[in-house]
Amino acid sequence: MLDEESGNAHSFQVDLRGLVDLLSHHLYSSPRVYLRELLQNAVDAVTARQRMDPTASTAIRITVNEAGLRIDDPGIGLTEADVHRFLATIGRSSKRDDLEGARREFLGQFGIGLLACFTVAERIQVISRSAAVPDAPGIEWLATSDGTYSVRRLAPHERTVPGTTVCLTPRAGAERWFAPDVVTDLARDFGSLLPYEVTVDTSGRTIRTTDSPPVWDRFYDSAAARRAALIEYGERALGFTALDVVELDVELAGIRGAAYVLPQPANPADSGRHRVYLKGMLLNDATTGLLPDWAFFVRCVIDTDTLRPTASREGLYEDETLVAVREALGVRLRDWLTGLAAQEPQRLAAFLAVHSLGVKAMARHDVELFRIMLPYLTLETTDGHITLAEVARRHPVVRITPTVEEFRQIAPIAAAHGVGVVNGGYTYDSELVALLPEVMPGVVVEELGSDVVTAALDPVDSANELAMAGFLAMARSTLDPLGCDVILRAFFPASVSALHLDSRAARNERTRAEIAADADDLWAEILGALKSTEPRAQLVLNHRSPVVRRLATISDRALLVTAIEALYGQALLMTHRPLRSVDTALLNRAFDELLGWASQNVTESTDEDGEA
Repeated sequence: MLDEESGNAHSFQVDLRGLVDLLSHHLYSSPRVYLRELLQNAVDAVTARQRMDPTASTAIRITVNEAGLRIDDPGIGLTEADVHRFLATIGRSSKRDDLEGARREFLGQFGIGLLACFTVAERIQVISRSAAVPDAPGIEWLATSDGTYSVRRLAPHERTVPGTTVCLTPRAGAERWFAPDVVTDLARDFGSLLPYEVTVDTSGRTIRTTDSPPVWDRFYDSAAARRAALIEYGERALGFTALDVVELDVELAGIRGAAYVLPQPANPADSGRHRVYLKGMLLNDATTGLLPDWAFFVRCVIDTDTLRPTASREGLYEDETLVAVREALGVRLRDWLTGLAAQEPQRLAAFLAVHSLGVKAMARHDVELFRIMLPYLTLETTDGHITLAEVARRHPVVRITPTVEEFRQIAPIAAAHGVGVVNGGYTYDSELVALLPEVMPGVVVEELGSDVVTAALDPVDSANELAMAGFLAMARSTLDPLGCDVILRAFFPASVSALHLDSRAARNERTRAEIAADADDLWAEILGALKSTEPRAQLVLNHRSPVVRRLATISDRALLVTAIEALYGQALLMTHRPLRSVDTALLNRAFDELLGWASQNVTESTDEDGEA
């Protein structure tokens, strides 16, 4: 910044403790990443040394003892100038001068990795000798968490070979991060796929934590052996035994790995959390955004050299490359499914038995996949659970209910009268049925209307209808204030006394009328202009029902009204839709009056028996 009086430039002052607090609480998810940053720096140094001298050693060694932790690498090393430039300048990276090259060949890009060690360490010591400048002396860089550091040139005997050693002294309260078992687990978790051998020395033991090459890059005698090895690896890496495994080899996208099919149904709202490595170094085991949203039935383990990590190196940066990779992996999963359909229908059937919802989610975005899956995806219909292809074959006009409740109400009656109906109330089913005309020309899809149902029911002959004219007139006058018409039909099953048929438009009109009735003059006028001419709801009385025929013989007017209200309430309950307050009041009133009538008859009957 500039001094207002002198105009001289000054450098920003950085509070290291504040910066470390910022890193530990806002950039990094856990102090455990300190070991990843140490490994990352070591791997990058070895990679740089290999470019200069392919015969140089590549082994990275971690040592844990009472003093803390030490990591040794035979990498490119640092000169004194490098130490001042890269270790003492916050935000500068040794790879930043060639950022694109860094993305291809190195892991680190942000120049803040070493600071992560201060989340667990009180002191950091770096001892290094440069392989790029053989005559340069070895250097010691010693920094403490209070923001101070010192640089010392080493005597020739203090560091005789190129490479770097980093030593951490634990800070108070962070000792658990230096426990041998914890360090070993972290090294294995973060670096199991690294291309160089990494070992942990502790208590006289040497434990190798790398397991490269990755399982998908190994040779196997047969496809079955390869698949078994991939399944076993997925169980270790992800914690479940996969139902199936899909290899992900997308060379142009720089992706190698596998997608593991979950053994139980997945939640479509779960975006998926995947284990992602960048050039063998774990970024995160819960990375999101890697796959299309519809691929919620798999969890992936991949290694990539093209995707860009976020600043914390715990997630993926959303850019054009990630979008292209997401699309490529989606195509790979689609190709796997189509291959199963063509060559291994038994494996496909086993997959669909668990994950039909996932395939439905995918098929609604991919017409070609939808066409391929027609013989395999099933829906609930009045003909039972049958495939989409069978639905279209049996019913050129496919009728669908928008909700499960409407289907449950109409299904037994529609089935008895040969009306084919699909339950569109389940996730994605209505969207898939709507796609049928695109892949099967000539098929028509319609929402089931009350007119279709009533047309399928048997009419009642004029003599029987005339005999019930008084009952029908009373029913119509009773239910007219509720916005419901009454008709008489004969249908199966006879155990259903009455059927309440409604439409969304009719329900909307009733809601409008109710609001208008309670509104002020202005709103009543506005709502009145929105009045619909849609047909009203219908109560269809079943002439085949013995109950209906008996009720028609009741001469007591008050009892007949109560019986009609009870029939209406019962039919409403069969729809499984929420009741309006007026309908709830009617149902309660009818129930109470019927109980009163029944108890009165019991009392009168008892009195008569006593007199007798």
